[in-house]
Amino acid sequence: MNKIWTVAVLVIYLGSSVTPLENGLARTPPMGWLAWERFRCNTDCKNDPENCISENLFKTMADIVVNEGYADAGYEYINVDDCWLEKERNSYGQLVADRTRFPTGMKSLSEYIHSKGLKFGIYEDYGNYTCAGYPGVLGFLQRDADTFASWDVDYVKLDGCYAHPIDMDVGYPEFGFHLNRTGRPMIYSCSWPVYQIYAGMQPNFTSIIEHCNVWRNFDDIQDSWASVESIIDYYGNNQDVIVPNAGPGHWNDPDMLIIGNFGLSYEQSKTQMALWAILAAPLLMSVDLRNIRPEYKAILQNKKIIAVDQDPLGIQGRRIYKHKGIEIWSRPITPLFQNYFSYAIAFINRRTDGTPSDVAVTLKELGLTSPTGYRVEKIKLVTERLWKSHVEALGLRARFYQTIDPGDKTWKHNLTLLICSQTED
Repeated sequence: MNKIWTVAVLVIYLGSSVTPLENGLARTPPMGWLAWERFRCNTDCKNDPENCISENLFKTMADIVVNEGYADAGYEYINVDDCWLEKERNSYGQLVADRTRFPTGMKSLSEYIHSKGLKFGIYEDYGNYTCAGYPGVLGFLQRDADTFASWDVDYVKLDGCYAHPIDMDVGYPEFGFHLNRTGRPMIYSCSWPVYQIYAGMQPNFTSIIEHCNVWRNFDDIQDSWASVESIIDYYGNNQDVIVPNAGPGHWNDPDMLIIGNFGLSYEQSKTQMALWAILAAPLLMSVDLRNIRPEYKAILQNKKIIAVDQDPLGIQGRRIYKHKGIEIWSRPITPLFQNYFSYAIAFINRRTDGTPSDVAVTLKELGLTSPTGYRVEKIKLVTERLWKSHVEALGLRARFYQTIDPGDKTWKHNLTLLICSQTED
């Protein structure tokens, strides 16, 4: 049986900037929609025309992002992943989109997405081939960067299949150089560190930060709670190495949001959204937006959680407590008052014994240090659209009590949000 976590989020409003990349992009974690986890490499448009990787799929998702409130919530990228290419380059050595599934071409698709006020992302691979066996960029770095710029691409994800991890220390920066020299602003998402970690190497994060806007450190997410759980564990167990690398312009990427698919319950979905916000993660949905249930849509569009994720300080959160199945995660956020941070704090119940767990801590024990105390607003999700709030002032030594219910597939428990501001008296 998969473990079911439950989550309460505490946001304490009271953060420091890091030098951006030369491209000046991704000052907050990117938000958008990405095809891969939900639609994979489905190229069978004859038998499955509604779900195959095609220009129709991406246009449809772009329409929904705009028309159903996702763009208003901050989601702006529509990102193509693997399997968009012909199996061979053209006679000039250029990449070509599959002529059957993308009959009008990538430039036309880019124009359509831009006409909606959104941005266009694309996928490639540093090796000879992509992970699905389509042409990679190796040997064509400048040509492919120029091609992407000519298509008005806004976001490039570069995978690492069919490439030697040792070569990535040179290859990824080189492709980034060619992207930048086009003059076209393109977020650069790298798989560089994860392939080196799998090879037993120690990634050079100083170089990765310099050359990439976003990078992966761990496994591809799968549509299961076990997968989400393993990612959260990895980030908690390796946070001393991972956390210092994040900041405005350069982010750790725990991979896509799978909320609204088949593998997560409602409670688990809230946990993923909350923890991704604490981790200052890119929020890239990979879900069929045509038939997502309203309660999952509400999670993805939750403005309070998105505000935590998009906090301009760009400080990634940490796990600050772990004992007997209870975890507490904390992230410094804005606003500041008299040089004291605000905080977003998530309480997570990993226990599987089926009973609520009570947590009693002082604000000081949570790492809060403002001598004037904090204004705590407790916001609890009652129905999919109704939130109730309770406000109180707490000093550092005041004991905060939180009951973390066991997760289930209803939505009358959990995601309690506490928004706390430093008090001035």
